[in-house]
Amino acid sequence: MIAKSVYEALPFSYISIGSACILMLEQKAAIFFAMVVFALGAKIYNMRSQNRRTDPVRKRKPGKIPASLYNFVPFIYLFTATVVFKLYPTKFGAMIGTGLMVYSLYILIQRSSNRRHSLSNSQCYPNM
Repeated sequence: MIAKSVYEALPFSYISIGSACILMLEQKAAIFFAMVVFALGAKIYNMRSQNRRTDPVRKRKPGKIPASLYNFVPFIYLFTATVVFKLYPTKFGAMIGTGLMVYSLYILIQRSSNRRHSLSNSQCYPNM
């Protein structure tokens, strides 16, 4: 079995490796596969995140965009930031890319507040 610390870091590793390869590589095939690795990391993160939701379904507000797209919004911003860094290596491009990246991380941190497994009373107090 894989260690919990490694298991938890895998989606972030995939996203980081995909982003780094997009930034450093020039071959179109390599960039395509880096985008696939990035997308798979985002998908794995979203699957785990949906499984760990603790907020009740009845309190969730329906959005204007489909939930499948809504879940990927921070990763779309992060991917756009990566593309901006690659295509516009100027100060202005760096400012735009940094802004997109910070906003993406802000969204992920906000969403993580409702994504914790909670223990039931029987798990907290096994002797009762």
